[in-house]
Amino acid sequence: MKEKRTVQSVKKQIASFFRERRRMPTYEEMVSLLGVRSKSVVHFWVGKLVEAEILERDSGGHLAWKQRPFSIPMVGEVAAGFPSPEEEELRDIISLDEYLVTRPDASFLLQVSGDSMIGEGIMPGDLVIVEKGREPKNGDVVIAEVDSEWTMKTFRKEKGDVFLEAANPKYPVIRPRQELKLAGVVTGVVRKYHL
Repeated sequence: MKEKRTVQSVKKQIASFFRERRRMPTYEEMVSLLGVRSKSVVHFWVGKLVEAEILERDSGGHLAWKQRPFSIPMVGEVAAGFPSPEEEELRDIISLDEYLVTRPDASFLLQVSGDSMIGEGIMPGDLVIVEKGREPKNGDVVIAEVDSEWTMKTFRKEKGDVFLEAANPKYPVIRPRQELKLAGVVTGVVRKYHL
């Protein structure tokens, strides 16, 4: 028996395509993706997703997610020391975007190269979430342009003197000779472990 199509099942199919290809499917691709006969049926389902505030159209008329399409279950806590006998239980559903990014309109990602911040747990290949417009506090990790060179370091301010410090002893303290521009404060780190 053929499964009845619902808004949620259509959302799931489009989300699966988006996750694999990192883009929204075209209407032509949705015809085969949804297993329908024509673009008019695709238009119907897109209309339902827009109406349900799952999708929206951007200023160019292109489809975009209004709701976060990917959420994973939060099932409890894990001890980082000795094992705990607690059983898994569903505690919440969490979207990693919403958990990690508080101001999406002012945030961007950068991939880390180099090992100057390993003491802060920021490794080569990690992604850092950077928030623009946030005033750095002493000890914040920042993205900065120092004398025309971009870097990621710990922000330090002592007696009016501003300098940047690496989290690896083999790198020297950076004191701007001419100019220091702050691009943003690092608010999160994402690391993917490959199996």
